[in-house]
Amino acid sequence: MVHAAQNFVDNLNDAQRNAAHWPFPVNEERLRWYYTPTDHGGLPLSEMRPKQQQLAFKLLATGLSRPAYVTACTIIGLDNILDELEDWSATWGRERGRDPGLYYLRVFGEPGGEDAWSWRFGGHHISIHHLVVDGAVRASTPLFLGADPAASPFLGGYELRPLGSAEDLGRELLTSLGKEERAPAVISPVPPFDLVGANRARVQGGELPLRLPEVWRGRFEGDLGERVEILQRQLEDGLQITDEHLEALRFTLAPKGISAEDLSGPQRRLLRDIVGVYVSRLPDDLANAEFEKYTKEHMMKLTFSWAGGAERGVPHYYRVQGPRLLIEYDNAQRGGNHAHSVWRDPEGDFGMDILGEHHLQGVP
Repeated sequence: MVHAAQNFVDNLNDAQRNAAHWPFPVNEERLRWYYTPTDHGGLPLSEMRPKQQQLAFKLLATGLSRPAYVTACTIIGLDNILDELEDWSATWGRERGRDPGLYYLRVFGEPGGEDAWSWRFGGHHISIHHLVVDGAVRASTPLFLGADPAASPFLGGYELRPLGSAEDLGRELLTSLGKEERAPAVISPVPPFDLVGANRARVQGGELPLRLPEVWRGRFEGDLGERVEILQRQLEDGLQITDEHLEALRFTLAPKGISAEDLSGPQRRLLRDIVGVYVSRLPDDLANAEFEKYTKEHMMKLTFSWAGGAERGVPHYYRVQGPRLLIEYDNAQRGGNHAHSVWRDPEGDFGMDILGEHHLQGVP
């Protein structure tokens, strides 16, 4: 990872370096993250030479398992599929609204130096962060992957589902629950219109999902602002979500849903598998350590909650929560064909616990 980051930075010209290589920690920017097709901060692929693009992807690959790297590259390509699905009409105030060239890379600090450093790769439906301290990766959350469309047809009747395993395992656990077990597990008949934690720098309890204009960099103005408000209202009206539903979905430090203690052995294995799908986004050595922590040290303290319909193609949402763990999966937009998923550490996103609270001045 160090070598890949150094190679990327060393191959930039001065103007590119101003966008892609910033000091560390610069928390006002380092802790700002997005998953919408907005400016994520950094140097976009569209402003890199082909060799620089290759070096950017090489760095990305060092921070992901191979299946996760394949998934991330597939998600980038989905923007071309989404463009066609929307009849080439989306602009978002740009020449092209769905643009696989608008994925951004920024390195904070000096890779390989004595001090801590980090890097971020992000664009539409991807946000990946790694903090390196004393030569080792010490924090890798938040880690977001999304897919729109969540399912697309392949030739021969097959489907492209980049997040299919995350969705299917959640549904399998839900459908394995009996009537009495489902009562605490299903916290709302209606899912949230987006992730409840949204793209906040920290989740501390009390959060509700943010509306579309709030998860973008900057403000929408004029006709575009009006269209975005219409999109948000259509989404809320389509789900028929009420204040009562939102209150039930609110993130609280006291976990909601059914506890692992109340699950059978096979159901606990499904819950472990869900956690595994998220932590296996990391390279194997990092993923194994995270999996061990969550499924051995804290397994019986995990909870699972669900909102929305149980059938595929119906808007739905689930949450796994436990000590230093928040997993959210939301597939509520586009009639249940637009998925968002995130793995977070409420106490240690961006390495906040490692670096200490004195580094957090200016957190957005």
